[in-house]
Amino acid sequence: MAEIVYILCALTSALCAVLLVRRYRTTGTKLLLWTSLSFIGLALNNGILLVDTILLPNVDFLGSFWRNLVGACAGSLLLLGLIWEVT
Repeated sequence: MAEIVYILCALTSALCAVLLVRRYRTTGTKLLLWTSLSFIGLALNNGILLVDTILLPNVDFLGSFWRNLVGACAGSLLLLGLIWEVT
């Protein structure tokens, strides 16, 4: 059951990233750029989670470290974009 949730989260964040990139290309709003970069990172984070827990459950290639690093970078990009656009 957890695998289904992981897959749906990865697909949802990837779809959001695609939609945000498409909208950024038409409008050119910088907040959409920051948000789309963040969702690309979140989709990558969920992809690493899938590999770490489903495809290679017994092998630890520092998957949790990379997953946490990518997630922190994605959150930081979103925070940076929000701060940059407000000021």
